[in-house]
Amino acid sequence: MSLSIQNLHAKITDREILRGLSLEIPKGEVHAIMGKNGSGKSTLAKVMAGHPTYEVTSGDVLLDGKSLLGLEPDERSRAGLFLAFQYPMEVPGVTIANFLRAAVQARLPKGEELDAVEYYETLYSKMDALKIDRKFTARSVNDGFSGGEKKRCEILQMAMLEPSYSVLDETDSGLDIDALKIVSEGVNALRSPDRGFLVITHYQRLLNYIVPDVVHVMVDGRIVLSGEKDLALKLEAEGYDWVEKEVLASA
Repeated sequence: MSLSIQNLHAKITDREILRGLSLEIPKGEVHAIMGKNGSGKSTLAKVMAGHPTYEVTSGDVLLDGKSLLGLEPDERSRAGLFLAFQYPMEVPGVTIANFLRAAVQARLPKGEELDAVEYYETLYSKMDALKIDRKFTARSVNDGFSGGEKKRCEILQMAMLEPSYSVLDETDSGLDIDALKIVSEGVNALRSPDRGFLVITHYQRLLNYIVPDVVHVMVDGRIVLSGEKDLALKLEAEGYDWVEKEVLASA
C-alpha cells in the first residue's frame, strides 16, 4: 500500500513544470521534499489534488494502486488523499463545526446520516488531543485567523477526515516557532502505520519537529537526490548549489 507517483509530467499553459517525477510513499512513512523556489514542489501538491490550472501530460498518481488522475478533487479526497494548503482560503460565514460536519457527512455511504452527538464527541476529542480550544469551532473557516490558527485548522481537518495519505504543502510557511511546534505536535499525533505523509518545505527547521524517514531533493521538476534526515541538515548548511552541480555532472 503506497502513494505512488510515476514519471509524472505536468504543465501550466505552455510551460512544463514537472518533468518526469517519480516518488513512492508507503503507508507508515513520512517523506519530505525540499528544493528551491520554482523547483515544482507546490505544483506537485496541486497536481496531486486535482487543481484545474495544471495539465498532466503523462505519468500517473496511484493511491493504493488506483489512479487519481481523472477524478475530481472531492473524489480524490474521498479516496483518501488530503492536502494542507500553503495559503488556506478563508470561508466567511461557514463555521468550522459546520464545515467539518459537511465534509465528514460526504464520506458516509449514500443515505446514511451522521449522528450529531457522535460527531461532536469525536470533534471535541480530536480538538483536545490537538490542544485546540473548543470555542474554535464557532469561528468561520480561516476568517481573520493568524497564520498559526489557519494551519491548526488544517491539522484539525486532517484529524477528522483521517486520510490514508496527507500532503503538507509548506505548512511551516509564515509560522513563528511556537505555532510551528503546535502544528508539528498535531501532525506527529496523527502519524500511524495506516497513514503516509509527504511534507513539502523550504527549510530544515520543520524537520526538527516532524522527523522524516526519507528526504528528497527536487530540482527542475524532478527528484534528483534522496537520503535520510541528515540530508536536510546538509542542505540547510550548504544550500542547493552542490546538488545542482552533481546533477549537471551526471547528466
